[in-house]
Amino acid sequence: MLGTLPLGFVSLVGAGPGDPELITERGLRRLAEADVVVHDALVHPALLARARPGAEIRFAGKRAGQPSIRQQAIHDALIEAARRGLRVVRLKGGDPFLFGRGSEEAEALAAAGIPFEVVPGVSSLTAVPAYAGISPTHRTLSASFAVVAATESAERDGSAHDWARLATATDTIVLFMGLGRLEQTARRLVEHGRPASTPVAVISQGTLPAQRVLVATLGDVAERTAQADLRTPALVLVGEVVRLREHIAWYERLPLFGWRVLVTRPEGQTESLVRALRDAGAEPIEWPAIRIAPPQDPAPLERAVANVARYDWIVFTSRNGVERFFAELARQGADARRLGHARLAVIGPGTAAALEAQRLRADLVAPKHVGEALAEALVQTGSMCGARVLVPRAAVARDVLPEALRAAGAEVDVVHAYRSLPPDEAAAARLRALLSGGALDAVLFTASSTVQHTVQALGPDAASLLAPLRVVSIGPVTTDRALRSGIRVDATADPHTADGLLDALRRLRYGQPP
Repeated sequence: MLGTLPLGFVSLVGAGPGDPELITERGLRRLAEADVVVHDALVHPALLARARPGAEIRFAGKRAGQPSIRQQAIHDALIEAARRGLRVVRLKGGDPFLFGRGSEEAEALAAAGIPFEVVPGVSSLTAVPAYAGISPTHRTLSASFAVVAATESAERDGSAHDWARLATATDTIVLFMGLGRLEQTARRLVEHGRPASTPVAVISQGTLPAQRVLVATLGDVAERTAQADLRTPALVLVGEVVRLREHIAWYERLPLFGWRVLVTRPEGQTESLVRALRDAGAEPIEWPAIRIAPPQDPAPLERAVANVARYDWIVFTSRNGVERFFAELARQGADARRLGHARLAVIGPGTAAALEAQRLRADLVAPKHVGEALAEALVQTGSMCGARVLVPRAAVARDVLPEALRAAGAEVDVVHAYRSLPPDEAAAARLRALLSGGALDAVLFTASSTVQHTVQALGPDAASLLAPLRVVSIGPVTTDRALRSGIRVDATADPHTADGLLDALRRLRYGQPP
């Protein structure tokens, strides 16, 4: 089909330097089309989540000093999958043709007669310095730069680099894979004419919230790097441009830089919150505390949707309720025209946005995003006496809203549109491991059920495991559930939205009143 990968085809795709949003649009499209994804160790897990559902994911990573798959085995795997008529994506960190052995894989594919393409990636050569506030070139500081692999091929002898020329040939030197040979490299540069006072920046885990930057000189960089215990991958820049960092470093100044934040929203509903956290410099850790499932008995929802034109109001208390209601409407071969004269009410802007995704606008949005406020707003319309009201909601939910509407004279039908289920044991074990390892700084509870299921997953030690984290709740109902579970809540979002969550988290970071 036009616009998709042909069968028996390999795409060598650059995944970018680390930040999952630095992959190209074409690279994402190839991921979505692939039958098999063969990926490197440094590919961000968020990118693998963008692969087509059902695609086979194969790890082919290499890390220095650790057992790794042989390069020939990677060639063989790509060729074998393509010969079976599969669409294959070879997902490589950075750019496939820049110190990534992508050219060797292209040569192997060409020799085997396998059709392939190269999808270039954003290279760490430019991205990592940019995230550290360093420009390899500068009108007054650097008119040239050299790119050097500090670790040389085993097939080449020790004279691969002409250090006598390289040391002073360009204004800036960019060293890939230079952490393990930093002492020898710095010594050679000084021996061949580069002043020991030359500024050096060692950028560890660049473009990620774990990024660390050490600024030193050629004379002391090896000793100071060893003391700092920096991790690979690391990029080393040598030259006067390193001084630019004092003025234009921007990434580490983001409001939530470096924080690892647990996001408990259900799977498929985290995209906007995760994106906002990344924009603020945080590392979102997605752990869906809720699994959304159909109701045990779908018949009441089916009947309500079939006869929806009889209702005066349809009241939605969650995004899931909206999505499940309209999914059933579509299943029955109908559309919004079946709603007839029914007016629509929602509990907050998130639910209103879900309704707008169905090309519908709410007639009423609660001024505060709780059931009590929505009930009060509906009663104040003066239309409840004798009104027929449909509330499609979760199987387990508070009855404040329907009871208040009935008390005002409405005929209320509550139907179960979905069930909120807890995570499975594998997910619970993952959360316990994250908390036990001290890998998190904060947790965002986005509904009272996320608190309930998190506590259920962690067991009797839930409060003590969560105690070291900053805890932010989306609203008072969620906060109350946390407090009743023995969990300290550091801030409650106001407004009770994703933006409110982020603002509360930012205030906590800087010690401002919540």
